[in-house]
Amino acid sequence: MPPIEPRLTSNQEKVIRDKYLRDDPSPAAWLERVAGNVALAEVLLDPRAASWGVFTGVSFREERGMRLLHPGLDGEEARHANFSRLLANAESACRRVPEAAAARDAWAGRFYGLMARWDFLPNSPTLMNAGRPLQQLSACFVLPVPDSLDGIMMAASAAAAIQKSGGGTGFSFSRLRPAGAAVRGTSGAASGALSFLKLFDALTATIKQGGTRRGANMAVLRCDHPEVLDFIRLKREPGALENFNLSVGVDAAFMRAVAEDASYDLRDPRDGRPTGRVRARAVFDAMVECAWATGDPGLVVLDRINASGSNPTPALGDIEATNPCGEQPLLPWEPCNLGSLNLARFVAGEPFRAAFDFARLRVAAAESLRFLDDAIEVNDYPLAECEALAKGNRRVGLGVMGWAEALALCGVRYDAPEALELAERVMACVNDAARDASVALARERGVFPNWSGSVYDPASPHFRGVELRPRHCARTTVAPTGTIAIAAGLQGGGIEPFFALSYTRYNARALEAAAAGRVPDEADIYREESPLITGAAAAGRESVLVCAHEIPVEAHVRMQAAFQRHTDNGVSKTVNLRADATTDDVRRAYLLAYELGCKGVTVYRDGCKGRQVLNLGDGGCGRATCS
Repeated sequence: MPPIEPRLTSNQEKVIRDKYLRDDPSPAAWLERVAGNVALAEVLLDPRAASWGVFTGVSFREERGMRLLHPGLDGEEARHANFSRLLANAESACRRVPEAAAARDAWAGRFYGLMARWDFLPNSPTLMNAGRPLQQLSACFVLPVPDSLDGIMMAASAAAAIQKSGGGTGFSFSRLRPAGAAVRGTSGAASGALSFLKLFDALTATIKQGGTRRGANMAVLRCDHPEVLDFIRLKREPGALENFNLSVGVDAAFMRAVAEDASYDLRDPRDGRPTGRVRARAVFDAMVECAWATGDPGLVVLDRINASGSNPTPALGDIEATNPCGEQPLLPWEPCNLGSLNLARFVAGEPFRAAFDFARLRVAAAESLRFLDDAIEVNDYPLAECEALAKGNRRVGLGVMGWAEALALCGVRYDAPEALELAERVMACVNDAARDASVALARERGVFPNWSGSVYDPASPHFRGVELRPRHCARTTVAPTGTIAIAAGLQGGGIEPFFALSYTRYNARALEAAAAGRVPDEADIYREESPLITGAAAAGRESVLVCAHEIPVEAHVRMQAAFQRHTDNGVSKTVNLRADATTDDVRRAYLLAYELGCKGVTVYRDGCKGRQVLNLGDGGCGRATCS
């Protein structure tokens, strides 16, 4: 590994020891473990792997360029033992065969350098589990919830398997018949979609994810489901659904009806039969009022997602839901590995007058994309269905964090027009570099197996006019980067502005203690103060350190839209509002986000929950958090 020793602030050290370090003797050893483990994929994918004995004694099935390790094996233990044998063989080859060691070490060194410099970090499950017995590396999963008791229980069982491995889950409950509908074969009536949503919430409450993460879920319900108004109001009940974020799935027809104050049909999800009519504006107003009061529901634009780069394989079906924080639309059973470039590391020059080093950013984006591609291969998926879609689509989510720090170092206010122009240049650079790197990897390793029939295939009925042969069906995502941003030494997670220049952050254990009426342990509380304060004052540039509650609603939304224009998947961005914000502020955010082409939008009004993650003073959670 390169002789780079990670430099840590006290809060970096605190979160790394709390979340990631475990039995590793140092942060350098932790990152070496992650880098070396992910780089084993270089051995697995090498044409000489079989001759090195990598697949000896391993059960697998070859299918359209995929090596599937789960099919034909009965039970979680058998699947895990088979996968562990594969990695043990690869490690053995590295000890015995110089060429195998060279294949791994060349990229392990680069991956270590990316992480040790804090240029890039993958999602938390990779940092927690790579090179450890669990070996589940994906952050995001979406699971189907079919309209049958057997199907619902299968989804619940799958969710438990994913959550105990550290992954977050998203669900659409839109296929479930409403409360009171007849149940075939009995004289009873259905309990409704919302009753099963509450069941899934209770299940999550019993599972501590991967030993370190509390469960996080997304529930999506379409705007034409008969129970949509009850769904919107679910979190009005104190303490309800604390393990779920909620989003209403809307489309162009609904938003047009809102604009025209028209009514629309609610429909039975089994056959599309109308069950009643409702004013669109009444539904929209209920969304606005509940989001103002509780932070939920958000809004997700389903038809826009399916007509965009978020669903490049429409032959496989429609996307109906997203991961817990909304940035990753996924097909049913599809997982995704995320990673984020630390933009504060890609500015050069005098602080507060610096400029972006786009050449270095492009190189790092390409190397980070290879890291994420390798992670697909060394990932022990909790379910065979997830492995098949992960390797068939090879969807990844390369994104950014530290945008607030980067803007400040460049001397640009977050709410200035120049910030929007720079946002588009930066994300276009990352997106283009990721696309080019994906095409180059496809020449080396093959296109994603579900390419035939995709939007990139000229012979497909779904072709959208641009022929491309990438390794990954989609490549870029902007995630919230809660924990990994702190691990990288940032106050600006994702593309958020600074929450404040000095504030308090509570981790999951602190929130649980506060909920139980106990005083949180000081080890679970993070006192944050931006290290840029002193430098900005000395340089006479204090005005560039603008914070979330000082930024107009429109500036929040326009920033999200600027990044979305150059992102394949979605963009997570919370419109953080002051405590005295009005429902009109929420309404403007929702309408402008739709108008500007965002795929979803979330608002959070300070203090609308009794306990929240970020606090100007002492406090305690609102929406379920992601890292």
